[in-house]
This record gives sequence, C-alpha cells and structure tokens, in this order.
Amino acid sequence: MMKGKKSWQEKLNNDNGLPKIQTVTPGMRQNWGQGTFVIPAPREVDAIMKTVPKGKLLTINIIREKLARQHGTNFACPLTSGIFCWIAANAAEEAYAAGIKDITPWWRTLKTGGELNPKFPGGTDEQAARLIAEGHTIVPGKGKKPPTVKDWEKKTVL
Repeated sequence: MMKGKKSWQEKLNNDNGLPKIQTVTPGMRQNWGQGTFVIPAPREVDAIMKTVPKGKLLTINIIREKLARQHGTNFACPLTSGIFCWIAANAAEEAYAAGIKDITPWWRTLKTGGELNPKFPGGTDEQAARLIAEGHTIVPGKGKKPPTVKDWEKKTVL
C-alpha cells in the first residue's frame, strides 16, 4: 500500500533533525565566506513569519539574518530558508481551508528587492491582493520580474 502524500502541516512540523549548524566548506567560501551557517527547522522560519504585524513586511533575507543571529552563525542557508517559507505559506493556507482563521501571514514575506513570490499560494496575484487589502501599493514587474511592493524597505520589520 502506498503512503499518502504528506500535508503541508506535516511538512512544517517535521524538523528532520533540524536546526543544524554546519561549517562552511572550502567550495562554499567563494560565495559565503568562512565560518558557520545554520540549516533552520521549518517551524523556526514559520515562527519568524508569524511575528510580522499588519502593515509591515519581511524579506527572506531578513528571516535569514534573524536565524543566523538566533544560532550565532555567519548566515542561514538560503535554499532551505526559502523552501521553508514556501512550506509555511502553504501550511497556513491549508489551515485556513480547514477553518483556522489565525494563520501565518505569509503574504507579508517578500523576496529580495521587495518582490512578490510567484511560488506562494495563488501566485503573485493572491499575494498582491492581500497586500493591497492591507494598504500596500504594488508596482508591476518589468519583463519577467515579479511585481514589487512600493517603498517596501521603509515597511520592513527587522
């Protein structure tokens, strides 16, 4: 018998031995420098995303900075941090669909440069609609670039 697919909530709550502190390998040094980095647990990323009040914003890089400070490392893994933002967003929508109203405000988390995240539930259209409802102005993307939030830098929570 095949196992059922894991729910987003199960993915969010599966720490898989994380967080883990790792030493920067010689192959990584050119991009990341020396020292240590943290591979966060999904719930750590979700916990940071939950702290953003209405009207404020967060970027994945700010999440990574907070994680690095929490763990006393030079940086947080960009790949897993981004994946766990995506899992947190989908878990929040899954919870909302199940009737839970108090969910992680994933739409307040932006990519680098204030960009909306096309991989979030409903894509950039859904994220834009929720941000507009909270009073933000969305600037259309140029070419293949996703839309951004106007003056996002002034609205970020550090």
